[in-house]
Amino acid sequence: MKFLFDSDTWQEIYGSIRKNKVRTSITIIGVLWGIFLLVVLLGAARGMENGFKKIFGDFATNSVFVWTQSTDTPFKGFQKGRTFRLKMNDIEALKTEYADEIKLLAPRNQTNNLIVHNFKSGNFQVSGDYPVLDQIQKKNLIYGRFINENDILSSAKVTVISEDMYKQLFDKGVMPIGEYIKINSINYKVIGVYGPSNAIDLDGDTAYIPFSTFKRVYNTGNNVDWMVITASEGVDILQMESDVILTLKNLHKVHPDDKRAFGSFNLGTQIAKFMGFLTGMQFLTWFVGIATLIAGVFAIGNILLITVKERTKEIGIRRALGATPKSIRQQIILESVFLTTVAGMLGIIFGGFVLFIIDSAFGQGEDAALVNPTVNIPIIIFAFITLVVLGTLIGLIPAHMATIVKPIEALREE
Repeated sequence: MKFLFDSDTWQEIYGSIRKNKVRTSITIIGVLWGIFLLVVLLGAARGMENGFKKIFGDFATNSVFVWTQSTDTPFKGFQKGRTFRLKMNDIEALKTEYADEIKLLAPRNQTNNLIVHNFKSGNFQVSGDYPVLDQIQKKNLIYGRFINENDILSSAKVTVISEDMYKQLFDKGVMPIGEYIKINSINYKVIGVYGPSNAIDLDGDTAYIPFSTFKRVYNTGNNVDWMVITASEGVDILQMESDVILTLKNLHKVHPDDKRAFGSFNLGTQIAKFMGFLTGMQFLTWFVGIATLIAGVFAIGNILLITVKERTKEIGIRRALGATPKSIRQQIILESVFLTTVAGMLGIIFGGFVLFIIDSAFGQGEDAALVNPTVNIPIIIFAFITLVVLGTLIGLIPAHMATIVKPIEALREE
């Protein structure tokens, strides 16, 4: 390792670089561009992934939504075009049959109503729900709490409203918890206020009341408007969607091949498609970045080969004065490693600076397109080490060419 600290070695490297400033600069830029692209593209991909996760937030992404429509195939005496409703019996049947596959299941009923508080009013959505909804779609509670099991058991006339509803119905500064509002001319006690979420929100401004209360007030009986089903970890959400709908078809005497009787939206498969896109983008990023790195490293090898050719006479003189092939080889390799190291460090620094600018321009605010576009330190270290290793390997070629030069022939070189 003595040659690393030999001032003569570094002076020779410096002299070689100084003699070919333009060529050396172009070579460094080529390698720098490769690792710069890798850092920026990986950071942008991570920013997109973070933005995607922010959109869905705490929403259970492996979920499927199911509702009824109308049949398009006659079956068991029923005519085409028959309409029907989901029932609470369906919910219990699904919980029993798919006890291991279903993690969460939330039956839901919804309507629109005039909501009044003192002299202020507004038309809003009213939703009858179970406490499990807060596990599927976490509410950002500002005041109070969400519906609990006691509210369901007692059919309590309580409600949880949005912050916008609170601002529209209440005077500024009034604490809403414990106050009463009228929904469909019936008094409900406000037990919670939830704020806007940066994540996906399927309901918008909605007043949530206990499912059992909704059933009594709106006389819905055992009817269910629609349901949200969240699969257990490791369960194929697409297969579960198919199985659940087939079970519901059997329960409601619907033809197994009827495509219109049930509507569904599989959030899990949509997310899987997007995650597949992100994975493909990351693969492309690695491919482009590494390919550019390799191209830059080969450029260093070519430059060093040219340098060796230009310094043939100098190498011959050194060999004649007693320089060993090993020392010449070490100098050429060290020059290659030095150039790749400098280029790699500059590329990482510039890449980090560009990611900082991207974060400042596009990563701030609720509608940020790229959230915290960063690259993990281990990935940076891996890319840098790979670059240095490639620089070392590519330096072996010109180093070998330099050592096979015979002193007599080198001294004759013009």
